[in-house]
Amino acid sequence: MSTFTIFLVLIIIVAFLLVVVIMVQNPKGGGLSSSFGGGGGQQLGGVKKTTDFLDKSTWTLATIMLALILLSNVTIMGGSATAESRVINSDPSIENTVPEATQTPLQTQPETQDQQ
Repeated sequence: MSTFTIFLVLIIIVAFLLVVVIMVQNPKGGGLSSSFGGGGGQQLGGVKKTTDFLDKSTWTLATIMLALILLSNVTIMGGSATAESRVINSDPSIENTVPEATQTPLQTQPETQDQQ
């Protein structure tokens, strides 16, 4: 299993968790956070702490996802060289595939005189 595949699996897992955390939140207070506290002033810190936890979870998962994406990009760049980079580095195993330019004679059209 390559390093890129490992990063890809981790990115998918983090993306799924990020979707779940975002879907649980409700900006109007009617999501999962409202079921822990109830209504009004008789909160035992449930709603506020759940909202803080979900907010911190969202930022943490987003940061982890960004780091994983950047690290996976580094592993892609560290892979085998492409034909283009071998040509730039003047690898002699790559042949010149551009055909040579051929010269065609310039054809001139005979001049016509307007006689009226």
